Amino acid sequence: MLDVQVIDDPAAATVALEPTRSRLLSYMTEPASAATLAGRVGLARQKVNYHLNALEKHGLVRLATERKWGGLTERLLVATAASYVVSPGAMGPVAVDPDRECDRLSASYLIALGARVVREVADLVRRARDAGKRLATLGLDTEIRFRSAADRAAFSAELTEAITKLVSKYHDASTPGGRAHRLVIVAHPLPLEESNSKEPS
Repeated sequence: MLDVQVIDDPAAATVALEPTRSRLLSYMTEPASAATLAGRVGLARQKVNYHLNALEKHGLVRLATERKWGGLTERLLVATAASYVVSPGAMGPVAVDPDRECDRLSASYLIALGARVVREVADLVRRARDAGKRLATLGLDTEIRFRSAADRAAFSAELTEAITKLVSKYHDASTPGGRAHRLVIVAHPLPLEESNSKEPS
């Protein structure tokens, strides 16, 4: 089972986002039969089978094992991943694209960058898996609380200068065998708890 599966097929996304099927997926981290799942979600087994067939057809669940009960064969299915993300690529030509965003300081541009990361890394993961290789990536995540807008601006300027120096030091456009990497750095306010929603930004 994958930790995360990125769904980039529009039909698969439609199937996964349907509320009953999404709920079924949440119960399928371990192999389960239609009869077992029917008891958990409160639906008839035939109805659950209908939803499971749609999930299986789009590669969101797979056969784990079969067991015999008298003259019957019971199929146990399991989710293909612990969690799922719908790729912006599933939206086709209307998918968000940072190359179409004008204001690089806007929230829309940040969302477009995040969408591109999902789309590109999902494709790289798929290719690495098909080739039997591991994909080398780097992810950093931290929090910082600024005392003032002036401190935030100063931090942004210093961070930009530091990154510019590092890129200048390590970027090599000419060495054979080198591989280009995308570096994305974002900062956004943390979502506030409702009780703190009046705190100044």
